[in-house]
Amino acid sequence: MTKKQFKAESKRLLDLMINSIYTNKEIFLRELISNASDAIDKNYYRSLTDSNVVFDKDVFFIEITADKDNRTLRISDNGIGMTKEELEENLGTIAQSGSFAFKNENESKEGVDIIGQFGVGFYSAFMVSDLVTVISRSVNSDKAYKWVSGGVEGYDIEESEKASLGTEIILKIKENAEDEKYDEYLEEYRLRALIKKYSDFIKYPVRMLVKKSRLKEGTENEYEDFYEYETLNSMVPIWRKNKSELTQEDYDNFYLEKHFGYEKPLKTVHSSVEGVVSYNTLLFIPARKPYNYYTKEFQKGLELYSNGVLIMEKCADLLPDYFSFVQGLVDSADLSLNISRELLQHDRQLKFIAKKIKDKIKSELLSMFKNDREKYDEFFREFGSQLKYGVYSDFGMHKEELQDLLLFHSSTENKLVSLDEYISRMKEDQKYIYYATGENVEKIEKMPQTELLQDKGFEILYFTDEIDEFAIKMLMSYKDKEFKSVSSGDLGLEADEKDSGMDAEDNKELFDFMKEALDGKVKDVRASKRLKNHPVCLTNEGELSIEMEKVLSMMPDSPGIKADKILEINTSHEIFGTLRQAFTEDKDKLKLLSNLLYNQALLIEGLTIDDPVKFANDVCQLIR
Repeated sequence: MTKKQFKAESKRLLDLMINSIYTNKEIFLRELISNASDAIDKNYYRSLTDSNVVFDKDVFFIEITADKDNRTLRISDNGIGMTKEELEENLGTIAQSGSFAFKNENESKEGVDIIGQFGVGFYSAFMVSDLVTVISRSVNSDKAYKWVSGGVEGYDIEESEKASLGTEIILKIKENAEDEKYDEYLEEYRLRALIKKYSDFIKYPVRMLVKKSRLKEGTENEYEDFYEYETLNSMVPIWRKNKSELTQEDYDNFYLEKHFGYEKPLKTVHSSVEGVVSYNTLLFIPARKPYNYYTKEFQKGLELYSNGVLIMEKCADLLPDYFSFVQGLVDSADLSLNISRELLQHDRQLKFIAKKIKDKIKSELLSMFKNDREKYDEFFREFGSQLKYGVYSDFGMHKEELQDLLLFHSSTENKLVSLDEYISRMKEDQKYIYYATGENVEKIEKMPQTELLQDKGFEILYFTDEIDEFAIKMLMSYKDKEFKSVSSGDLGLEADEKDSGMDAEDNKELFDFMKEALDGKVKDVRASKRLKNHPVCLTNEGELSIEMEKVLSMMPDSPGIKADKILEINTSHEIFGTLRQAFTEDKDKLKLLSNLLYNQALLIEGLTIDDPVKFANDVCQLIR
């Protein structure tokens, strides 16, 4: 028999198909199972127009058989089969898709849903096998034919024997190479895993003959081996079922089975969308963040399916970074896939789906906030920082989308509150949304800078995340109310500014001397407008706050930027009398006191003292 050559531009094209189109060898099984499913589907669509064809879904199947001894893997189906001419047409011509042609011919029929389009999936078999044999018997022929190829050198076709209708593909699996272990494609556990991963939701049974043991009849402890067909796929995707058919337990079990998380999800979102692009989604908001969530190892993204076949395990384009904690999947038949079905050919449909998913997630979070506040607070404690990063990232592009989802601890409510809740409680004469930044709530409550505002009954938001102040600087305002730090030089309290003005003028020489004694450590020394009980505190001027300075200084490549610090002195405190007396009688003592008060203010802020030894000596000198 003369070997026939592939009908393509060159042998190089097939070599490209085998070695370059697919990035992952294991998908060969996905492609062959998908082709088998298409062959059964064609029987169904034929039954719609041909009364002589009876379609009973229960009798159709796809069968996988591994033979380790002969190194063969069989994938067989009892679908429509192929004639000799169709074997020539579909397998002898690279990129000639019988499924694609069938779909075009029947596109007017409702529900025509064929997986294969490009006619190249079959050739992925050559990635793992030295020889591919296809034996097929068509419903249109009483003869069977065998197609055999070792790859680029061509193929043979001859008449063969096959008792039943359908197609059988036999792969002669390659021998192991130094960097490739082809034996795995003959192992039952590996085949199970691949079918579960890629083809779990193929709508026909994918079954395998597996070895099992049972108690031998007539004995009490003697066992015998036997073989039995076992269906390995789920067939009907949970996301294609009606919500009324499912319970939360069904969703939770699916979540755990897919290893989206190790405990039940906090929220489940199941939706089906029809329109310009039709798709199904099943999304989960986890109860806890993964252990590696804030590491480089964490990969965001949703599983992407096309007609129930897994295309991508992590499609990052479906989620914005600020919703990267969401787990789940999307299934759509309308995606434009590239030739290998591993990547998207172009992303118009994907962008459309991604936007809808983003809007849906936000809608569900707002619903949780309004209807189940306790659960939302639980969610926010786990993933609130990610939302704040979303406000800060991309130059604040997403701040309006996310601002209503933010929560901060309230000084008056002693719990997490939203910005809208804060606004609703603002006093009539209050100009700003006040906030204080610190390591934790307990430390912020003791900050001297909060004394005046608390005394006046103003609510203060406590910022305890490193990202908080950066996010708020990007947000700038909420409902026309600007944010103002309690450490800001100007708190917007006019009456107190007038009161402190007299102190500043009367003690200008004293404050100038203290500023000079601190030798550039502070931008200015002033009478405080905010202190009631504490003698001293640090405030700042400009956009860079003291807390921001602390965060930036901890970075590996710290830029060394410093905030413009103001040392504020409480002129009502008894220590102020000591300062005035030292200014008149003992300038050296005033220098000592100035440095001690400055270092005290640093410690209150949680900042490092430049020279701890000198500070200790200064304390000792003062005691003496």
